[in-house]
Amino acid sequence: MNKTFTTLNPLRWVAPALAVTLVLTLAACKDRPADAGSATKPDAEVETLTVLATTDLKDALPLEQMVEKATGVRLKFSFGGTMESTEAVQNGSAKTDAAWFANAKYLLSDPQGQARVKLQEKIMLSPIVVGVSASQAAVLGWDRPEVAAKVTWTTIAKAAQTGQLKYALSNPATSNQGFMSLMGVVASAAQKSEALTAADVDRKAIAGFIKGYKLVGDNSTYLTEKFIEQQNTRVNAFINYESWLLSLNQSGKLKEKLTLIYPQEGVATADYPLMLLNDAKRAQYLKVVDYLKGDAAQTWLARTTLRRPVNSQVASAQAALFPTGSMMVELPFSTDRALADGLINAYLNEFRTPIASTFVLDVSGSMNQNGRRQQLVEALQYIAGDDASLTGRIARLTSREKVWLLPFSERVQAPAFFEMPATVLTGSKGMGTSSGPGDDTAAKQKVLGQVRDYAEGLRMSGGTALYDAVLVALTNMNLERQREPGYQYSVVAFTDGEANKGRSLEEFKAAYAQLPEDVRAIPVFMVLFGEANEQALKDLVAITGGRLFDARKASLYSVFKDIRAYQ
Repeated sequence: MNKTFTTLNPLRWVAPALAVTLVLTLAACKDRPADAGSATKPDAEVETLTVLATTDLKDALPLEQMVEKATGVRLKFSFGGTMESTEAVQNGSAKTDAAWFANAKYLLSDPQGQARVKLQEKIMLSPIVVGVSASQAAVLGWDRPEVAAKVTWTTIAKAAQTGQLKYALSNPATSNQGFMSLMGVVASAAQKSEALTAADVDRKAIAGFIKGYKLVGDNSTYLTEKFIEQQNTRVNAFINYESWLLSLNQSGKLKEKLTLIYPQEGVATADYPLMLLNDAKRAQYLKVVDYLKGDAAQTWLARTTLRRPVNSQVASAQAALFPTGSMMVELPFSTDRALADGLINAYLNEFRTPIASTFVLDVSGSMNQNGRRQQLVEALQYIAGDDASLTGRIARLTSREKVWLLPFSERVQAPAFFEMPATVLTGSKGMGTSSGPGDDTAAKQKVLGQVRDYAEGLRMSGGTALYDAVLVALTNMNLERQREPGYQYSVVAFTDGEANKGRSLEEFKAAYAQLPEDVRAIPVFMVLFGEANEQALKDLVAITGGRLFDARKASLYSVFKDIRAYQ
């Protein structure tokens, strides 16, 4: 296999390589460049360029003012999830002039995506690396440069399989970091990184790597909060972008700093292409690109976000910000779409720790108002449906999954239990799972149909005993975990109103504090819609280690898709 080697010197970086994308950074906006300046014009005369960016790029929001002041073009960001944004560009529903993702490899491997993107320019760079707690790096010998230089994805996978490496990682089905980490393991086990196909996948190698996957999420900020809490107890490593891990090391919040490992056979580099979608805005797009690649913006991006400049002069001037001296190979992105889609589907249905969750469903009388019951029914039917899109596949119930649907109003009702059958596989090589809903077994379709029927049968009446229901769900999940510890347990609660029956929030807190530590390790994710008390739900997830999702400005089924990435 021919490899192109490059050092970590930013002047010699070979850009791109990846698929499903997702990127975040912790750095605060602290260094603002001197802007060229232009006279303020009336709104009607200002040129605009609207940009759909993934939420990970919210740290770039100050560029709106910086770009307008320097070029006269008013940059307007809108932010969306990675999967939704990618699909919006592919199907033409993105109503913006441009898009800005961590990478466009997956998008441009599809003919639809190729037709939508008129131009693209790389703006900055950051590779995916493995950050290991310094003490654990010493145990593994990876603190010595001569040893670290020889660490491969296979080495990392073996350390995970033996329990020496317990890592946090964004969901491989929804993020670039997770997906490309799996791709690195596949390439290393197959001893080839070029012309990889679905037939090359060594499922045993991936299964070993996944054994070390202890902290799941779709949001690097969420993962970071949990990693800081659990460093050197539940987790001792964090796989993410170099920029994110460098910022985390500088934050002073870690129990100990992370040693950054660059796998020998390849890293995937985010090159952050700004993509033109509306050819009528070509002139404005070119002005913005020219500014973003200029000295002022490149310096600001490097210092503020710790992403590597593509401008060679700035890269040289800011080289001290980044590690140097290591040899690195760029991991090629396979053009085999069957490999990419198959790997995502295989992760969801085979490789990951199976999910066991309780959905706590508000069926109080207020749910009859403003179409809320129908929203909840449609959301449940959606995850048990047949949407073949990428986001649809991510949201669906997967093989081996266990689900309890727990309705509540002024009292907690009996839960309904559903279990998805396992995918039957033979051999250890190649993709063995289905690639779409049409390939589901009759047994799986039967269970999905039962979930849809149950949702349709929900009836709403009575008050809202939310905290009683959450407490029951947590207790039941812990009993299940004692019986079957090999699942990943969580509680997801939906409510449209303030709790007015049963325990109060303060009484819930007191009861929760008395629960065994194992119970308190089960996250509770809350979904807010209707007139639910936002602050009370924030307080609840703050003590239960979960996250609050707001369905007041988005459809409930779209919120379901977001939640699934945390399970």
